[in-house]
Amino acid sequence: MKIEIIKCLEDNYSYLIIDEKTNYACVVDPSEAEPIANFINNKNIKLKFILNTHHHYDHVGGNSDLKKKFGAKVVGFKNDKHRIPNIDILLEDNKIWKESVFEAKIIHIPGHTSGHICFYFMNDKIVFTGDTLFSLGCGRIFEGTYKQMYDSLIKLKNLPKDTKIYCGHEYTLKNSMFCSKYDKDNKNLEKKIFEINDKLKKNLPTIPSTIGEELSCNIFLRAKNLEDFSKLRDLKDNF
Repeated sequence: MKIEIIKCLEDNYSYLIIDEKTNYACVVDPSEAEPIANFINNKNIKLKFILNTHHHYDHVGGNSDLKKKFGAKVVGFKNDKHRIPNIDILLEDNKIWKESVFEAKIIHIPGHTSGHICFYFMNDKIVFTGDTLFSLGCGRIFEGTYKQMYDSLIKLKNLPKDTKIYCGHEYTLKNSMFCSKYDKDNKNLEKKIFEINDKLKKNLPTIPSTIGEELSCNIFLRAKNLEDFSKLRDLKDNF
């Protein structure tokens, strides 16, 4: 399974998950249709499914056009069926979604939104975390509570350490500045920041990260309890 990172809008990432044997593909969180359609047409890819982690427009904005153009089915959480445009397949927490060669466990991770999920492709050790877990950060809490977000991050922390994380935005550099301010003596973080800057200088995405890297460097995953996490989230909101 091959992952192609598609830049959208200002700092969003959408992802094409491509089965190289058949050229069948899913797209995760299409912010807009045009860059994804262009890539698909140039590579003769057959788009079969549109996977949405949550209902925000910068993650579902391309649903309608891509569905119309390629006949792909829209896949999302059942509790967001009235908020995800053109949804076809309703997913449930802790269930396996399997279609053709694609197979992922659905994990409900509320906090950023009430219906946020991630797609965990167990066999490939890949997780698409939307706006819940970023490289060196986590999402703002809009519809949920601090506890919901904290508990959601614990679910992600418990995935295998070599699981690759594909998140919704290129926020890593700014997130690293916050982490370094409040975790100054973290040598792993220093190394990670060097790698981030090197990638950005080469105009490369800083994604994917891994669960192991985030456990070592992401201050939100390193918070020891809900109280510490909540304080950090408040500080980040005003950073």
